[in-house]
Amino acid sequence: MWTLLPSAGLRVTGADRVDFVQGQMTGNLRGAATPGMVACAFLNVRGQTEQFARAYKRADDVYLHLDAGQAAPLLARLKRYIIFDQVEVQDVSETLGTVHVWEADGVPGWTVDGPDAQSFELGGGVVLAGRVNRTGTPGVDLHYLTRHEAEVLAALGGEEAPLDTLDSARIRAGIPDIARDGFLGVLPQEVGLDVGGPLPAISYRKGCYVGQEIMARLEARGQTRYHLGQLAGEGWAVGADVTHAGKVVGQAGLNAGGLGLARLRKDLPESAEVEVGGTPARVQSLTAQT
Repeated sequence: MWTLLPSAGLRVTGADRVDFVQGQMTGNLRGAATPGMVACAFLNVRGQTEQFARAYKRADDVYLHLDAGQAAPLLARLKRYIIFDQVEVQDVSETLGTVHVWEADGVPGWTVDGPDAQSFELGGGVVLAGRVNRTGTPGVDLHYLTRHEAEVLAALGGEEAPLDTLDSARIRAGIPDIARDGFLGVLPQEVGLDVGGPLPAISYRKGCYVGQEIMARLEARGQTRYHLGQLAGEGWAVGADVTHAGKVVGQAGLNAGGLGLARLRKDLPESAEVEVGGTPARVQSLTAQT
């Protein structure tokens, strides 16, 4: 089973590519293997997430896989920071497509016990593949030239699962999608990106980057006022306020299959009855919370 993902991407090349990207992202790209993959966020000076990406470190480039619509703002940001760095950044959103295969052993050419990032031939061309957990069970993201899409999907076989089916599975598993859930603009620790969270994307030992001072303060304090939670209910819009006893206690993410993830206050009682944009809902605990 596979699902086409609305995606965008940037390709970073040049002698300083790894050090340059390392100085912008929350993950430790320099410490990754080659080939390797690191989940990361790009923060503003207040420590709030502007973009979430998976950074693929390869012998000749760094590929940043982003949600649809996120390449242009990140490209503009990176270009502002290029001073003496020997790097070039290219938007490859129109030339590359992405499909998520739910079961890793269903990908011809993928080595199940191999590294997290691999390249191999599939459908008449070379694809870039990464081990990514989007449903509660690690699957594979395949990045391919869009002109080869029909051949790649034919080589995969199996059935297509719509994006809303994938959303239902990941929400049920407690895995956020930062852009689709509307969790941009908040601290990464509040929505599951911290060490030990369902989508770890921060290294506290990698050195300086934009927003790093705020991350260090949060590590020292050991807490935020919000964390990632789950709501049972339906009918709300992404970003709707979650209210309890007449007070706003969080913001809701995407609703699918009668569930949704949410950024919720930590002092909100478990199983609390709340309203999401005026719609009744109930707080549920996650098996993995920050």
